[in-house]
Amino acid sequence: MGSKAEGEPLPRPLIDPPRVGQRDPRPGASGLPLAEVRSWLDERGQPDYRARQLADHVWSGSGATGSDLRTLPVALREEIETAFRLDTLVSTDVSQADAGLTDKALHQLDDGRVIESVLMRYPARGPRRPRATVCISSQAGCAVGCPFCATGELGFWRDLETAEIVDQVRFWRRRLALEGRRLTNVVFMGMGEPLLNTRRVLEAAAALSDPERFALGARRITISTSGVLPGIEQMIELRPQYTLAVSLHAARPELRDVLVPLNRRYPVTTIVEAAARYATATGRRPTYEYVMIDAINDTRQDAVELSRLLRGQLAHVNLIPMNPVAHTPWRASSMERIEAFAATLRRAGLRTTVRRNRGLEIGAACGQLAAERAGAPPPAAVARRRELLVTQSATALAGRLPAGG
Repeated sequence: MGSKAEGEPLPRPLIDPPRVGQRDPRPGASGLPLAEVRSWLDERGQPDYRARQLADHVWSGSGATGSDLRTLPVALREEIETAFRLDTLVSTDVSQADAGLTDKALHQLDDGRVIESVLMRYPARGPRRPRATVCISSQAGCAVGCPFCATGELGFWRDLETAEIVDQVRFWRRRLALEGRRLTNVVFMGMGEPLLNTRRVLEAAAALSDPERFALGARRITISTSGVLPGIEQMIELRPQYTLAVSLHAARPELRDVLVPLNRRYPVTTIVEAAARYATATGRRPTYEYVMIDAINDTRQDAVELSRLLRGQLAHVNLIPMNPVAHTPWRASSMERIEAFAATLRRAGLRTTVRRNRGLEIGAACGQLAAERAGAPPPAAVARRRELLVTQSATALAGRLPAGG
C-alpha cells in the first residue's frame, strides 16, 4: 500500500456507541468528601454523629438505597435518597471463571453506558497471605485506541464520575464480605485511560485510601497509564504512595506509535523519564506493563532495547500474554518466547514477572464484555482495521535490526 495508508490512523470507534439516556442529576454519595457530607447534615440541623453513621453505611456497610440506612431516622433517610445516589451502578451482571478465582462484572450506569470491573482472588501461598484484587474502570470506552485492546474498538464515550469509580470497589467489597473475605488491592487498569480523567481518578484513590472512608492503604492502589505526561506530572507534584504502572508494550518509538498511539504525543523516552522522577519523588518502584504479541514485539532485539530503555531505573516489568481480541490480526506470544524474553531482561538486572491471564472463558480482558454488548461491528470496518494494522506494523518492523529474533 502507499504511504498515505501507512500513515493513516486506525478508524475509531470500530463499534458504534449505544444510545444513551438521561443522567441522574444527584451526586453519588461515595464521591463526596466527608466535610461536604457533614456540612449538608449540619445545614439540616443534624448532630455530628450522623455523618459518621452515614459514612459507615456507605463505606463499611451495604447501603445502596435509603431503606438500608437503618440507624438513621426515616425522614433523614428519605432526604438523603432525594439528594444523593447511594449507588451509581444501576445494575450488574457477574460471570465467573478459573474455578471461582476470577469474577467479571458488567456494570450499567444511569445513562445506559456499561463499564467493567474484575475481581481476582489469589489463595495463600507459603508465607504470603490470600489476596483479593479488583481491577476497575475510569472511563466508559477509551480514546487511546490501542489496537490489541477490546476497549479501543469502542472509542471514547465519557469520563466516569468519582462515585462511579468508587462504587465499583464498593460492589466487590460487599460481595467479598459475604464470603468472609477482605479486598486487599485496587488497580486502575480497566476500561479507559486513568490519567485522561486525572482529577476524578485521584479523588477516587484518595477516598479509597482515606482512613475515615474506605481505609485501603495507598500502597495497595495502582494507577495505570499508557503515557499521559500531564497526569504523571501531577502525581509527581502530589507525591502519593500509589504504584504507578506504565503500559509500555514496545521500546522502539516506531513500533510503540502503532501499539500505543498516544506515543505520538508523549514519546516513550519522555514517559520513562517522568516515571523515574515519580520514583525519586515517592520512593515507589514503577511497574511497566508489556503485552506480548507474537512476532510483533517479542523478539530478542525487543528485549534488548527494552533493557536499554530501562537501564538504571527503579523498575519492575510485567510481561502479559495478549488476550484474544476478535478484530486484530495478532495473537499472543508463546510461553516459551515470553520466558526467553524475561530471561534477557533479568540478565540485564531488571525485575521481571510473567503474568498468567485470568478469566479467558468469560472475556475478562478489558472491554470484551462491553464490546459484545455493543454488538458486532460491520465486516468492512473489521477488514479495514485489520488491513491497516498489518500495514502499519509491517512498516514499523521494517527498521528492526537483525539481532536475532
